[in-house]
Amino acid sequence: MGLAVSGGPDSVALLLLASEAMPGEVSVASVDHGLRPDSADEVAFVADLCRDRDLPFTRLSIQVPNGNLQAKAREARYRALEDWAREHGLGALATAHHAEDQAETLLMRLARGSGLSGLAGVRAASHLPDGETPLLRPLLRWHKSELERIVAQSGIEPVRDPSNQDTSFDRVRFRQQLSRIDWLPVESVALSAEHLAEAWRAIEWYADLDWEEMVHREEGPSYRYYANVPRVVAIETICRIIGELGGVASRSEAARAYERLWREENASLGGVLISPGTERIAPTGLTMRVWRFVTEPPRKTH
Repeated sequence: MGLAVSGGPDSVALLLLASEAMPGEVSVASVDHGLRPDSADEVAFVADLCRDRDLPFTRLSIQVPNGNLQAKAREARYRALEDWAREHGLGALATAHHAEDQAETLLMRLARGSGLSGLAGVRAASHLPDGETPLLRPLLRWHKSELERIVAQSGIEPVRDPSNQDTSFDRVRFRQQLSRIDWLPVESVALSAEHLAEAWRAIEWYADLDWEEMVHREEGPSYRYYANVPRVVAIETICRIIGELGGVASRSEAARAYERLWREENASLGGVLISPGTERIAPTGLTMRVWRFVTEPPRKTH
């Protein structure tokens, strides 16, 4: 098991719990984002914790590209952790996300009008971007205060990241607001996210069934899709067909394409042309919507 440990109280608690629960079976990596003067010292702090406990440790240094700082840092961090996990043959990677993280994520996405996939929040189990290495979050039912007590009782003074108090970040503002609302228990919000994640798994299962039964590959290549499912499932199938044809489409883009196709209008998405039509199905005699997906021809240049 690989552990992503920053040196903060949450990840240090993960280190302590995992090393007790799985003696001799954990390795630790700490990522130096190079964004603050203290980042190298914080990685060294984690290295010392691991040395004291005879845990294998790896320092990962990354460069964060320009753009949304937190989002870009997260992407670069997970790419580095993915490479580390693959290089060391680790069975899975665990992070220290907890109940407050889950609650904050759900509220942030509600404020943005996210769809069901986003509202499912932080998954207890998923995969790293390679699609192969399991990504586990075993502390989602733990409160931050419980994790901090574990660290304090161990006599460890963890790292305190000043960015966690920077109100220029959306998450920090939501965290502060959530802490002030006594009628909205964190565990209830986190549990709702868990229920939404369960609902999303059902959608994914249905989308796989839709793909197997209602999508047909043809010469070209092209695809014929018998669109006869609820909108949320059809959006997943549309994204998958676009991917099979070498394109990339977000769910919001696929949703807009779905609306056009439902109105019997052509749609263009991710370099793929989609044409709506109908087909009479023998022997039932039913007429079904059929959407055909073909790669758009290259545009002529003069």
